Order: sequence, then C-alpha cells, then structure tokens
Amino acid sequence: MSGTEAGAAGTLRIGVVGVGVMGSNHARVLSELPGVKLVGVVDPDRKRCDHVADRMGCASFKDAEGLLRYGVDAVTIAAPTHLHRDIALECAARGIHILVEKPIAPTVEESRAIVAAARRAGVTLMVGHVERFNPAVQSIKRAIKDQDILSIAITRVGPFPPRMSNVGVVIDLAVHDIDLIRWFTDSEIVEIQPQTSSAVAEREDIALLQFRTASGVLAHINTNWLTPFKARTIHVATRDKYLIGDLLTLQVTECFGFQPDGSYSMRHLSVGYAEPLRSELQAFVAAIRSGAAPAVTGDEAVASLEIAIRCLEARVVQSALAPRKGPRRAAG
Repeated sequence: MSGTEAGAAGTLRIGVVGVGVMGSNHARVLSELPGVKLVGVVDPDRKRCDHVADRMGCASFKDAEGLLRYGVDAVTIAAPTHLHRDIALECAARGIHILVEKPIAPTVEESRAIVAAARRAGVTLMVGHVERFNPAVQSIKRAIKDQDILSIAITRVGPFPPRMSNVGVVIDLAVHDIDLIRWFTDSEIVEIQPQTSSAVAEREDIALLQFRTASGVLAHINTNWLTPFKARTIHVATRDKYLIGDLLTLQVTECFGFQPDGSYSMRHLSVGYAEPLRSELQAFVAAIRSGAAPAVTGDEAVASLEIAIRCLEARVVQSALAPRKGPRRAAG
C-alpha cells in the first residue's frame, strides 16, 4: 500500500529522519499519537539513533534508504537542512508523505524542487513552522481576525546556541517570524529593509528587519544571539485594539476601548495549553488522512525562505557599499 492509499484509513506508519534535539521530540510525540505507529528512526550517529529507537520501541537505521525500504507511509525530516532536498525527493518518488522541518531547504531553488516533486507525486507536503502552533500565537491570530492590522513587532532573542554553525539568526530564528507576519496579515511582504551584523559569530548574529506587506502593514523583527536570556514577544496594533503576546509564558493581553483622555481597558485572553509540536504533528496526520491542504504548505514555506534570503542578500550589498577602512591620505 502506498502512503497515499494508507492515508484514508488504518494505522499510519511514520518514520523520523534525524534524531537530534528536534527529531528526538518528533519520535517521542509520534510514538504517543493514536492511529500512528512509529516504525523507525534514522541518524548517522549510531549510538544516538539506537538510544532513541530503544526508548521508543522502534527500528533503528543508519540512513533514510534503510527506513524507506523497511516501509513507511510518511516521514518527518529533521536532518540538517542541506540534506532536506535529497531525502524529500526520494520520499516523494516512493509516494511517501513528508513533513520537513523549517527551513524547507537551504536555497529557494532546492525548496521549489521539493514542492514540485511532492505535487507531481500527489503526496502531502507540510513544513514544520512550529511557532504557528504555539497557543499564544493562535490566540493572537483569533483576536486579530477581521481586524484592520496596522503594525506588527516581534522580538526573538537569546544566547548563542552551541549547536548552530551553518546559518545565522535570519535563517534560524527570523524565518519563524517572517512566516508569522505573512500568516497574521494574509498578505505578501513587498518591501524589506534589513540591518544585520556579525558581532561575535562568523554569520550574522544580530538582525533588525523591517517590512511592508502588500496590504500596507508595517512589521519589524528584532532577533539576536547576544541576549543572555530568551525572549519571545509579539505586539500587534490594529485600529481597534493592541495585543501583547509572550510566547514563552503563553500570556496574551488585549488593550481596547481607547478614550480621548488616554484611558483604555485591558484583559487577558484565553490561551490554554497544548504542546506546539504535538499539535503540528496531529495536523500533519489529519492532512494525510483528509487529503486537504496542510496547515503550512510548501509554497508558504518557500515564500518565507525567499524573504529571509533576500534579507541576507541585501546585507551583502550593504557590506559592499560600506566605506572601506584604510589609511587616510595626507592633505594637499
């Protein structure tokens, strides 16, 4: 039975490719979902892979080919980004549904190749922009429905992550918020004004990114790896209200009823709690079973990646235009 045929009914056989921090959590959640069987995990680090497989009661494989031969209906890809395209294309060729972690690929060209392959094969392709499933983010999304959004300001800062080596803050962190801006506004980003800097790392570790959407919303992202503590906040201004969301404490405050004397009312919105990754993987399974478009499509992920890369390309141009430092010429 192909992955497509298995989607309508019965137990879904799912494997995880890459069991670092994120992939290990994929395996944990999938092993607990009803109607899902975690059949195997893949990682070139045999000790780590075997450890996860033993804990989850599934098979262990050194490469994706072994897992795919073993037989799965779907995979989640949490391998390093530069491996995403080749793994995803092999899955699509075998009719296997795919959830690939963000960013979908290292380049726009590779990401489009993944989308095209999944479309040709008729398989579900979902991208792991897990922040959409944060309960505070979803509370904000509900609160701004049918509102005239004026501006969005997002802060996503923290200390330097030792695991990070091949990308900077724009691809690792800001791509989350680029996706949220597009999702909140249901509009494309048409203008970018990026400022980035490499203070202590080889790649950019500070980014101040400003955007304008086609609908006229002004948006700002402040992100860095220099802050000694984690902070994740979203501020949204509309014509009728102002929302403040803390994505770590899961608190959302709404200010409304503005008066000429400067007074206004405040209330805490209902947020509740659900593990974002669990909600994301449940959405992936539901999309496979229903055949409906997934919560985060490949096209959406490509669009957000394209904006992030444009920010980095603008940085290169800015560096080229910056005055060169050198010995001053003597006057005269």
